[in-house]
Amino acid sequence: MHIRLVIDGTELHGRLDDTAAGRDFASLLPLTLTISDFHATEKISDLPRKLNIKGAPAGSEPAAGDITYYAPWGNLALFYRDFAYSDGLVKLGQLTPDAARFLAALEDGTTLSIDSVD
Repeated sequence: MHIRLVIDGTELHGRLDDTAAGRDFASLLPLTLTISDFHATEKISDLPRKLNIKGAPAGSEPAAGDITYYAPWGNLALFYRDFAYSDGLVKLGQLTPDAARFLAALEDGTTLSIDSVD
């Protein structure tokens, strides 16, 4: 599934993986979230509920542009820098390279909308 993030009129694009977690995240769309920076590596936001991670690996090593779900906290994490392997981190999909670069400059409290693109 292709998705679109809209931030202050700017559209960013990505895709979700065809996994249980990716499909469950897609079922929440459209979403409006307020993001904050975490470790100068990712933008995070709480989700309205926990996602189904059945069949997901125990963790992952995120790369810039990865759309992920951190199961222990129940939050979405959009990576704009590579990071080390993290237990409980489930990859949901991938943003385009320009989207990852754009995220790095966003301030805490920025609102973004995510929806599916047919």
